[in-house]
Amino acid sequence: MKTLLNLLFIMIITINLYAQESAREIVKKSNNLIRSKSSYAEFTLKIIKPDWSREIEMKAWAIEPDYSMIYVTAPARDKGTVFLKRKQEVWNYIPTIQRTIKIPPSMMLQSWMGSDFTNDDLVRESSIVEDYEHSIVGEEEFEGYSCYKIELIPKPDAGVVWGKIIMLVSKKEYLQLKMDYYDEDETLVKTMQGSKIKELGGRVIPTYWEMIPVDDPGQKTVLIYNDVEFNKKIDTGFFSQQNMKRVR
Repeated sequence: MKTLLNLLFIMIITINLYAQESAREIVKKSNNLIRSKSSYAEFTLKIIKPDWSREIEMKAWAIEPDYSMIYVTAPARDKGTVFLKRKQEVWNYIPTIQRTIKIPPSMMLQSWMGSDFTNDDLVRESSIVEDYEHSIVGEEEFEGYSCYKIELIPKPDAGVVWGKIIMLVSKKEYLQLKMDYYDEDETLVKTMQGSKIKELGGRVIPTYWEMIPVDDPGQKTVLIYNDVEFNKKIDTGFFSQQNMKRVR
């Protein structure tokens, strides 16, 4: 009897470890689908509120996971604004005052240019693969896709801004279709949903993303992929404070 109980205990441990490993692998595969070692992309950001809206056009370069640069091309009043991530440091160049400002970790959860995205969302200071523990907590249908429901809990030493993330990833395609972001008190703060799935940059990915805050009815931010080039050759020297003033 004791031997049987021991075997059952070992089986339970093994199953749990396999599930944890599988959850991490699913998140990694879904993340790799929309990321690459290096990339260039062009986006449209639409900020929609009950009484007004605005659009921002931007370009972005990245070498995962340490380097990224975002350059605002429109509207005219924001053109030339640049955000730079270089390893653990994040900088913002403001052309109207010709000044570069370092963004401290305490500001990573703040709104990016008035949108529902945060500084952390745009420059991806944290990693959903490396900074969280992953577990499959269920299955769910979403927009016609059969999905894994995966819970992401931050590791104790991870410098992340969210207390928990619940993610829906399609089983066959590994598409990230929905992410619920919770604060440290496990209160839902906002939801991001991906749709308009099509081929772009040689991959089939969601090209239309909505970030919807819970406490602001009628408000959302839309992020649209206009063009993507995965595995674009970029030198790390591109991601410098000096280049923030020269990039176009």
